[in-house]
Amino acid sequence: MKTLLVVHHTPSPATRECLEAVLDGARHPDIEGVDVRSVPALSATIPDVLDADGYLFGTSANFGYMSGALKHFFDTVYYPSLDAVAGRPFGLWVHGNNDTAGAVASVRKIVSGLGLEQVAEVLEITGRVDGAVREQCRELGGTVAVMLSDA
Repeated sequence: MKTLLVVHHTPSPATRECLEAVLDGARHPDIEGVDVRSVPALSATIPDVLDADGYLFGTSANFGYMSGALKHFFDTVYYPSLDAVAGRPFGLWVHGNNDTAGAVASVRKIVSGLGLEQVAEVLEITGRVDGAVREQCRELGGTVAVMLSDA
């Protein structure tokens, strides 16, 4: 069985809604052979990263950057996992009130350094989370999970 690690910082109702929809998509019953683990960014560890086969990252956009919690996660795991995770798939969603560009750019720099492979378009969300956004989140979760799936 493959492991999909979902590392997130979801302090607001909007980012929490996005997380729940991403998890719904990743855990779709038609996707077999994937264990989806959801771990808050401040709790995720080096063994979590090394034991995973793929990743989904979720963050709020704070002052033009990823959340401090997700940055702390990357700071903690970057060097210990540097050569071990190259080529593994990842997806990313970012929610901001009016802008996500800086947060997306900052995560892209780090995952590029780790050598992760982007397997889905980055989901950039601004403002309210509605049904269409929730569906995009489900699609993101499902897309990354399928990349690891046995089916």
